[in-house]
This record gives sequence, C-alpha cells and structure tokens, in this order.
Amino acid sequence: MEIIPVIDLMHGQVVHAKQGQRQNYQPIQSLLCASSAPLDVLNALLELYPFTTIYIADIDAIQGLGTHFELINIIASQFPYIDFWVDNGHQAKVVSQLAMQNIHLVIGTENMNDISTYLAIRSVTSNCHVLSLDFKNGHALGVLDLHCDSQYWPAEVICMNLNQVGSGLGADMKMLNNLSRLNSKRTTPSRLFAAGGIRNIDDCLKLKTMGIAGVLIASALHSQTIGTGDIEMVHGEISSAPY
Repeated sequence: MEIIPVIDLMHGQVVHAKQGQRQNYQPIQSLLCASSAPLDVLNALLELYPFTTIYIADIDAIQGLGTHFELINIIASQFPYIDFWVDNGHQAKVVSQLAMQNIHLVIGTENMNDISTYLAIRSVTSNCHVLSLDFKNGHALGVLDLHCDSQYWPAEVICMNLNQVGSGLGADMKMLNNLSRLNSKRTTPSRLFAAGGIRNIDDCLKLKTMGIAGVLIASALHSQTIGTGDIEMVHGEISSAPY
C-alpha cells in the first residue's frame, strides 16, 4: 500500500480542506512546519518521508477562479523524481500548460455531467490520467456511468468522499466495498486509492487487507497522527502484525 500526501492549493497557499466546504478553507496549520507556503509544506512532507507520489488539488482552478499552473510546473521541475497527480477541475483544454512529464491529470467526476465529456478528456490525455470517483452526502457526483461501470476506469482510480475529507471520521467503507466489487469485474483490475477521513495507521492497515492500493492523506500527516514509522509499515518497509 502507498500513502500519498495531499496538497490543496488556494490563493497561493496550502489550505486545510474540510468536508468539501471550499468557501471556508483556511491556510494549513501543521506540526510539520510553521508555513503554509507550498514549497515549505512540500519540503516538510519530504522530511517526514521520501514520498514518490504527491496529489495536488488546485482549488482555484476547480472553482474557476484562476489557476496555479505556473507554481505547479515549478514544483514539478524542482522534484523530477516525484509523480504529481494534479486535479485542476479536469480542464483538459489547458492541460498542455501543465508541461512537466511527471504531472498526471486527475479527472474528477464532480464537475462532469455526461460520459462524452469524460471520453473527450480521456482522449486528450491519451488515457494517461487518474480518475477520481467523487461522492458527497451519500450520492455519487457527476457521471453515473463512471460510478457504475468499471469498463471506463483507467489503471488508477481515486475513491473520494468529500464529506469525509479533513473530518477524521474514518474512510467510507460502504463506498469502498461497492467500488471494490465493481473493480473485481475488470479483466485487469484498477488500483484503488481511498480519499477522505483516514485517521491513523489502523485505518490504513484495514484498507490494505481489503486490497486498497493506497490512501490520500493530509490531516493525519500534519497532525503527526501518522508518522514516519507508520508510513514505513504501511509501505511494507518494516514488518507489522496482521490486522
């Protein structure tokens, strides 16, 4: 299993995302560093552990209020050994502005209304993207075909419950079990990544036993609820007792 840190960008700062209430996001307050500047936060995360994948949500782009494309390109160029998964509101028409080879577009269902939109974006990205299946208030957001038919799924799929993000409520097990069943119908199953509510190493290990390939985490890293030793255990670098 892989732990992927999340960096949410808004107005040039890293913010604390909580339950999808973007109008209320505030600059991150982290035990890892005193700053909310993106490069400071990223360096602090890399001091915690040498992560090889980082998820970046460009909240301004998702809301149609500007972009952090220049900043993201700078970050990606300074850390060429890291794969950056970037959610920019699936603006495929400007994906060329995210020019670095280690940037992979995240296509979220949240802002899509029909399958043709997804298929067009998938074509632009040559299928080299990550799909995010987004849920809120108990409902699948956007294109139902993507939530119900795994034939459309790429190699890597994020299972995102926005209500759980930053909440400390734990992962949405019902959602993950349902999507895991759909995934099992694929000839070559996708790698599923859980996002939202991950609290501690026990949550991670439980998801690992379910076959979840990875987890997207912010709050538990910045609160140091999950530390370096925990990450090493989840990544399989040190042994752990069966969950």
